[in-house]
Amino acid sequence: MIGKYLWVFLISMVPIIELRGAIPVAVGMGLPLIPSYIICIIGNMLPVPFIYFFARKVLIWGSDKPVIGKFFTFCLEKGEKGGKKLQAKAGRGLFVALLLFVGIPLPGTGAWTGTLAASLLDMDFKSSVVAVMCGVLLAGVIMALISNGVLGALSFMLSNQTAILEKSGRSGFF
Repeated sequence: MIGKYLWVFLISMVPIIELRGAIPVAVGMGLPLIPSYIICIIGNMLPVPFIYFFARKVLIWGSDKPVIGKFFTFCLEKGEKGGKKLQAKAGRGLFVALLLFVGIPLPGTGAWTGTLAASLLDMDFKSSVVAVMCGVLLAGVIMALISNGVLGALSFMLSNQTAILEKSGRSGFF
């Protein structure tokens, strides 16, 4: 069981996948929701301070290197684009905009991109981390509801189908 939790923890740390992918994996593995949710949040938030303090410096340093330059430039541009979009829409409500940006589980809008955008926008560390944390909590709730709804309904349908087939003496779908 600890190995499954470790797997979910590590998945939640991966950029792009983050908690949005780790919660459905945990539900699919049959792990209890509340401990999985907490582990996913911790895993998703662990890289945030490192991203805030070091990502911009590392990306700027690597943007002109031969092998990694294109990828680092892409990451910088994505973070700047996301930050400018947030700032344009939010104005003075940047905290709420960052929270919603991270909290709505769409590809490319997680804690990694949100923290990089906050860093590039020179938001202060404390409000950035709080906004990202609230966004991660929101995304976790949304993903837990979706995962339990979709996967729970699918599991229910398959278990009922199996029970019906067993009662009728058939062994498969056809």
